[in-house]
Amino acid sequence: MFIHNLTVLDEEHICPDCKAKMSCCEAPPVHVGDGLGWGSEVLFICLNDDCPTFTSGWQKVEVNYGHKSTYRNMQLPGSTEQNVMMVASKVAFTGSIIDPESMREQNERYKKEKEAVAALKTCVQDKDLTPVMTLILDEAARTQGRKDAIGLLRELNDLSCIDPIRNHTFRNSEFEQACNLVISELLKDNFKKECPYCAELIKAQAQRCMHCKAEL
Repeated sequence: MFIHNLTVLDEEHICPDCKAKMSCCEAPPVHVGDGLGWGSEVLFICLNDDCPTFTSGWQKVEVNYGHKSTYRNMQLPGSTEQNVMMVASKVAFTGSIIDPESMREQNERYKKEKEAVAALKTCVQDKDLTPVMTLILDEAARTQGRKDAIGLLRELNDLSCIDPIRNHTFRNSEFEQACNLVISELLKDNFKKECPYCAELIKAQAQRCMHCKAEL
């Protein structure tokens, strides 16, 4: 999830019925009443199971609609207008509670990903490895962006990419294999090899590692 307006995370809403602090939750994509969206990325919902709106709602819904549901008090960001939302169980929305700090981190990660994708167009010309490595090492980045980044490694011809890639744990083995293939090509292009003992880069024709002194 990406929130465009992070200021809503700083809002505090109090349930008008039980006075409990309302939880900031991810808004459902569709409004159950009119089939449209909520007009907001988040909703503030009272998740207090002792709230009168919640406890008395079961009987009201049963009498009026003939099925088992109840209500939670809800408010939109920037508003104190009281609204209610029908829920089918006590766990509804408990899995969509937003942690403000985590959401800020997600937004920051997404922002860096977008900037990196845009920078791919000129990174070879600018000899800038940064956006390429940002995407390759970001396990949450989109697949196409990471593929495009790996495809630019050889053109950039920067051996400083090797250590970060070697030390990264890839969840997708295809990305890891693709990176390993490019690294092999980069080493050949630069007449280098990796010491099998200390992993430092040395000349391809070296018989002894200049770093760990191991015989090769």
